[in-house]
Amino acid sequence: MSVGLVGCTSDGAAQQVDPKDVVIPAGDLADQSGTLTPSNPTEISVYIETAEQAPAPDNKLTKLIKDQLGVTLKYDIVTPDNTDQKIGVMLAGGDYPDLIGTGDLKVRLLEGGALQPLDDLLATGDYPNLSEHVKDDIKKMSYSGSEVDPGLYIFPNYNRFYGETTGGYYYGPAFWIQKRVLADAGYPDLSNMTLDKYFQLIEDFKAKNPETNGAPTVGFEVLASVGREWGMTNPPALLAGSPNNGGVIVDENNKAEIYADKDVSKDFYKVLNEKYADGLIDPESFTLTYDQYQAKLATGAVLGMHDQGWDFGTATAALQSAGEDEYTYVPLMPVYDGVEPWYQDRPVMNIQQGFGVSTTSKQPEKALKFLDMMLSEPWQKVLSWGIEGEDYQVDENGVFSRTDEQRTNARDTTWKASNKLMALMSMLPKHEGQFSDGNAFGPDDQPGEYLSTLTEYDKNFMEKYDKQTWREFMNTAPDNPKYYPAWNIQLDDDANQVNQQLTDANVQNLPKIIAGSPADFESNWKDYTDTIGKIDVKVYEDAINAGIQERLANW
Repeated sequence: MSVGLVGCTSDGAAQQVDPKDVVIPAGDLADQSGTLTPSNPTEISVYIETAEQAPAPDNKLTKLIKDQLGVTLKYDIVTPDNTDQKIGVMLAGGDYPDLIGTGDLKVRLLEGGALQPLDDLLATGDYPNLSEHVKDDIKKMSYSGSEVDPGLYIFPNYNRFYGETTGGYYYGPAFWIQKRVLADAGYPDLSNMTLDKYFQLIEDFKAKNPETNGAPTVGFEVLASVGREWGMTNPPALLAGSPNNGGVIVDENNKAEIYADKDVSKDFYKVLNEKYADGLIDPESFTLTYDQYQAKLATGAVLGMHDQGWDFGTATAALQSAGEDEYTYVPLMPVYDGVEPWYQDRPVMNIQQGFGVSTTSKQPEKALKFLDMMLSEPWQKVLSWGIEGEDYQVDENGVFSRTDEQRTNARDTTWKASNKLMALMSMLPKHEGQFSDGNAFGPDDQPGEYLSTLTEYDKNFMEKYDKQTWREFMNTAPDNPKYYPAWNIQLDDDANQVNQQLTDANVQNLPKIIAGSPADFESNWKDYTDTIGKIDVKVYEDAINAGIQERLANW
């Protein structure tokens, strides 16, 4: 099939493409509009903030994209530890890749003018998959601040659902514990979990197993690396029965207040201080970069940590790839006395995190068409499930499944580098939930397939607790409050400045509080709360509360 279209040269000048030279490949992976075709090849530069690996040179999906769409991707992959510096360099230079995949909650690239509004392009009707993706939630997805014009700039990378939502793995916040610790303790009852019970399990196991594969066993790791300070600061709210609202607890009257200097925090850090003195907490916690943190988890030596399930996937994948399932983690949810846990929430859309098109792109239509094609059902199945017949099967009823060999491949990091596009997929908009044929978005979400993906060790572990998924170890998620979550409310410059001052106070004081002598705990805590007392916290709280009220009125 051939069509006529206008292409662009590298300097952005329009050029007429001869219709006879434009060939659209057969099949539903091809772009029927002819914007992206192998007969008119295109290089699209892509910036991605992710801990996921870059594709190997022989990646089969890279080849498929080139064969079907004529697109070659030029990647700039930046790890979370380096995003602050990279964003500063990009904004200072003012020249950006075609597509920008950002997870920056401070929306610095958006507000700095790196991204272009997409409403007018979508209104052309040329991007049907993206238009369908945003139509019900465009108010929620759109920027409403004052730094640049309001509008849609970024397509969220996670949690815009189609049909029913399912899933086997738990990606949210928890106090994680290695499976071997629970196995050694005889698979103890995990209900009514408290911090004391959690740390006692770790303490008992560490006493019996001071080394792991020749290295010292680490009882508990505190996640405190740059950009991941929430690993150290969020637990008090969860222990107090609040869902994850970031730096605030929101009461039943929808009033937000910081908890950093409250007793719910003091009680938690006092426990950490005691456990540090007992040698249970890794003394390297406060100097590890994010990559080093993941690398340490991947050794299997760390018995527990507080983190979000999505955040240490690289370490989990490495352990699974090595067949060391006993070193992987189960989510637990300790709470203070008399409190109901609210660790698991209903999936929340990642507002202002995902892909946008840069203001300096000389081919915005092609960049946007690429996102549109990747969001089509045929491409989403390829990106998530793989190639039919190679990576999964379809039975006579149209249900997707995999063989044991295919499941083993999907756990192997080397195989994934050549057969999946993990970095790209981490930022692409997704058809999560169900496809139109009833199959789940991914194998881990498919009823019947998830349990089959587990190793014999994990199946046996599940059986001991009479569970079928890791989500079942958590609370049943209640309905999210209408405003939820408060952590992604867009802040003005003044509120952002106060938020940064609070973060600085945490980073400067909490390691000293945790690692200090127990005899100095009270004085160190007072220094911390005195520091917070000098910050104009009300500016931040007022901004969060205004955002909550705006959402209650408009969402």
